[in-house]
Amino acid sequence: MKRADSAKRLAHRREPWDIAVVGGGATGVGVAVDAAARGYSVVLFEQSDFGKGTSSRSTKLVHGGVRYLQQGNISLVLDALKERGLLLRNAPHIVRDLQFVVPNYQWWEAPFYGLGLKVYDVLAGRYGFGRSELLSRDEVLARIPTLEQDGLRGGVKYHDGQFDDSRLLVNLAQTADEQGACLLNYARVERLRKDEGGYVNGLSVRDEETGAVHEVGARCVVNATGPFSDEVRRLDDPAASATIAPSQGVHLVLPKEFLPGDTAIMVPHTRDGRVMFAIPWHGHVVVGTTDTPIEDVSLEPVPLPHEVDFILETASGYLERPPGRGDILSVFTGIRPLAREGAETGTATLSRDHRIQIAGSGLLTINGGKWTTYRRMAEDCVDHAAVLAHLEERPCTTRELKIHGYDARADRFGDLAVYGADAERLAALAQERPELAVPLHPALPICGAQVVWAARHEMARTVDDVLARRTRALCLNAKAALAMAPAAARLLAAELGRDEAWQRAQVEEFARIARHYVPA
Repeated sequence: MKRADSAKRLAHRREPWDIAVVGGGATGVGVAVDAAARGYSVVLFEQSDFGKGTSSRSTKLVHGGVRYLQQGNISLVLDALKERGLLLRNAPHIVRDLQFVVPNYQWWEAPFYGLGLKVYDVLAGRYGFGRSELLSRDEVLARIPTLEQDGLRGGVKYHDGQFDDSRLLVNLAQTADEQGACLLNYARVERLRKDEGGYVNGLSVRDEETGAVHEVGARCVVNATGPFSDEVRRLDDPAASATIAPSQGVHLVLPKEFLPGDTAIMVPHTRDGRVMFAIPWHGHVVVGTTDTPIEDVSLEPVPLPHEVDFILETASGYLERPPGRGDILSVFTGIRPLAREGAETGTATLSRDHRIQIAGSGLLTINGGKWTTYRRMAEDCVDHAAVLAHLEERPCTTRELKIHGYDARADRFGDLAVYGADAERLAALAQERPELAVPLHPALPICGAQVVWAARHEMARTVDDVLARRTRALCLNAKAALAMAPAAARLLAAELGRDEAWQRAQVEEFARIARHYVPA
């Protein structure tokens, strides 16, 4: 997957594309995969980098949603549990089974949560990851020795899925590319084109790297920009009302010592009505999340002090050693593009179902939803787009489509396991140039070969692309990532043909971004 190839295809295309997708997050790239796999011609534009916003800042779970079960949204849970199973089958190098424990401190918790999780098992059916079971106090502590022991009675164990969100997104973009889609990051849609009848028939797109403006014809335009979907809708109709109720979720990353095993903690009810997780991830611990309604959306949302305090306070109630601000290695914040429901303002109660809207101009907008159900959302969206564009009806094939990097035995590659089938070629690159095998920082197992690989095969264009999303350095340890930035800039410059001034500017820009990840 090379940006230059996509730009060349775009420049030489004269006939309209069947489907043009705006937005390079999980939903947009999922639509590109589905449509291209059906044989439709597809082009996708992302204003920044793939997954720059919401899709790289999740809680790292592929799950049915225990909280949605509590809310009675059975249909969403059923869909999500099925999609969870399909993801494990089609991307086993990225998705894995993870055991969770709900610790019990009250007498009623074991039967109450035990029954609920048995229902979760039943709903999963043949897509289940494992059966839930009641655990004694000693069995809980054997799995999670760092739990608060005072008053601990036992717990309930259940299974769900874990993944690396931005790595899966990169692999999905590569899959779309392999299926024939044309994807371009750093390409901003500036205008929607319309025919004499006012029907959307294309876009004007600016290549942010070259400044070139492309006039792109399309039989259907899909707006899959998540939190920014109302902005795109207003390119069509400046008076369009808001359909998104944005909410931000904050996550803290702590050292592995707070959760040394391979079992996660699920807190079933926090004081704001959410569940909270503490999850082992890439040798660290992710704790979150919050649900804070916000007015404005940005590509770099900022965690609020009270959100950080809330997570620390909640975690302290369940961990033997309460974490403090000095323990935080990174803080990352994502924005949920929740579908607005009338005058509803409490985002914690808004549905995570997706919605498709078709404007009078034919602009198709898909919003809401969750990472786990991206494939089902894409299938629904392409079904609608095909009708709108008067395309030949073709069945969805993504239930069986293996995602780029598919490797059922990827664990043998150790730290490179998330690259799946690409890991051997990446390791060979490091062997050819031994200097690329050296970690860029002692705190993280990220080496120069991964930077070079990201530039050559994964459309990485900036230091932020590499350290935040192609590798997860910024999310895991912000200070270490800052220290790695100059080396990453040098390697990236050599691959992209950039000069020293570009390197300095990149390091400065990355420092500006990273300051929101460094705990105050």
